[in-house]
Amino acid sequence: MPQDPTERRVVVTGPPRRARRSSGYYRPRTEIDEQTTLGHTYVRSLMRIQLRTGLAVFAVLALLIGPIPLVFAVAPDARRLEWAVLGFGLYPPLVLLARWYVRRAERNERDFVRLVEDR
Repeated sequence: MPQDPTERRVVVTGPPRRARRSSGYYRPRTEIDEQTTLGHTYVRSLMRIQLRTGLAVFAVLALLIGPIPLVFAVAPDARRLEWAVLGFGLYPPLVLLARWYVRRAERNERDFVRLVEDR
C-alpha cells in the first residue's frame, strides 16, 4: 500500500524536450561510414597514397630486375654468374624493398586512422 497518495510516480511517454547537443567537432569517421562525398574523398586519398607507394616499389623493381636479361645477353658464357646474381644478388634488395613497402603502407594507414579517429 502506498504510504502517501501524493507520492505517486509519473511516467512521461512523450518526446524529450531538450534536443541532443551535437558534439561540436567534426567527425570524419561518420563521413566515411555514411559514404558521403567527403568520406569517399578520404578513402580515395588513402587508396591513391597506397597506389603511389606500390608504383614506386614496382618502378624500383623494374629498374633492378629489368636490365638483368640484357646483362646476361652481353655475357652469354657466364652461366655461374647468372645463378649468383639471381640467387644471391637479388634476394637482399628484394627483401629490403618488401620491408620498405610494408612499413610505408602501414605508416600510410596509421596516418589515415589518426586523421579520422574521434578525439
